[in-house]
Amino acid sequence: MQRSLIAATTLVMLATVSGSAQGPSYRVVPLWPQPLPNHWVLGSITGVAVDAQDHVWVTHRGADSLEGNEKGMMANPPTSTLCCVAAPFILELDPTGRVLSTFGGPGQGYQWPQSPGALTVDAKGNVWVAAAGIDAAPAGGGRGRGTADPDAVGAAGGGRARGSAPDAAGRGAEGAARGGDAARGAAAGRGRGGPAAPAGPPDAHVLKFAKDGKFLLQIGAPGKMEGPDSHTTLNRPAAVAVDTAANEVFVADSGNHRIVVFDSETGAYKRHWGAYGEKPAAEGGGAYDPAAPPVRQFRDVTCIDIAKDGMVYVCDRTSNRIQVFQKDGRFVKEGIVSRNTKGATVTGQFGVVSSWGSVWDIAFSNDAQQRYVFVADGHDKKVIVLQRDTLAEIGSFGSGGRLPGQLLAVSAVAVDSRGNLYTGEQHHGKRVQKWVSGR
Repeated sequence: MQRSLIAATTLVMLATVSGSAQGPSYRVVPLWPQPLPNHWVLGSITGVAVDAQDHVWVTHRGADSLEGNEKGMMANPPTSTLCCVAAPFILELDPTGRVLSTFGGPGQGYQWPQSPGALTVDAKGNVWVAAAGIDAAPAGGGRGRGTADPDAVGAAGGGRARGSAPDAAGRGAEGAARGGDAARGAAAGRGRGGPAAPAGPPDAHVLKFAKDGKFLLQIGAPGKMEGPDSHTTLNRPAAVAVDTAANEVFVADSGNHRIVVFDSETGAYKRHWGAYGEKPAAEGGGAYDPAAPPVRQFRDVTCIDIAKDGMVYVCDRTSNRIQVFQKDGRFVKEGIVSRNTKGATVTGQFGVVSSWGSVWDIAFSNDAQQRYVFVADGHDKKVIVLQRDTLAEIGSFGSGGRLPGQLLAVSAVAVDSRGNLYTGEQHHGKRVQKWVSGR
């Protein structure tokens, strides 16, 4: 029996060694993270980040992204006394995968997102969360069933908890249970398989918290969307990057098809730009055609990251491309990634679910030159490795599936100071995986 277990574990490890002769190779750590406390389970993962202490931060969409049979202890009456409860929206893990602290959910002075997007941790240790909102169908994409994994969207679950892990865990579980009640209330009256009906105005803001969960700043407000020329409002922002030395926060303002920069301490507007550094348009880039030349507008900007050399990298997900800018918005170059990737949009239990495009998120390698860019390709279910100076593909790892080392709708990627990678999966993936270098 023991020999069979060892053999099975070895088989999994061998199956997950990936990469190419040109690019770096990685293998997954099968039992990372450690089991979550209090019967917590993760929902659809929307963001993964690593801070200066190599602590891993995760955000997910909470209880409304769980299947009915995953809400056993949250049901009224409960369908199970053993499992499950949605974990708090934001979790801090140490490198071994142990939960250190949690927070998230509604609180005083700010509006928690209907559906959180990516998160980042700045050099001061502050945690930024984008209010990305519910998935929207891409222009001209159409809708159908059976061609994309159903997503998990919504605002319920999580609750608010801070402090040491035991204390955080207790309050987080209570908050998650209350969030589940809210989710059921919002869902009341919907037919089986009908689209979700999120309560309240749509997401259009960015939140900043201290490491302990104390609210610090909100930029934008839910429901207030004044278009791509606005200096005060946003529209379903997907991600942020922070230039701490300049006190600037760069927002991937996806619904407005632009990058917009604010003062990271006061929230005051500074500048914005669209694709190629040009003026953004409200209609964006339209439907994607792999045979057509690249459009002069962003379709949906889903990530933003600033390299050590000061270059600003932007994901235009449905356009299958990365664009690079100077911090003032001057265009530098672009790279096309998996040009022929299209996607699908599904409507169902969790509302509109988008699985379009190849460039969902990026992270840089940890070497001084940041030679590589790791691209989370959610639709194709893998991580693509690019040479940063040319943006040419030199390898990939991962394959579609649920086993360790396989990926479903990989939506987030982050790298720590030792070169370890962390991936997060949306839709039915609902997990975070750790990858270490080597074959």
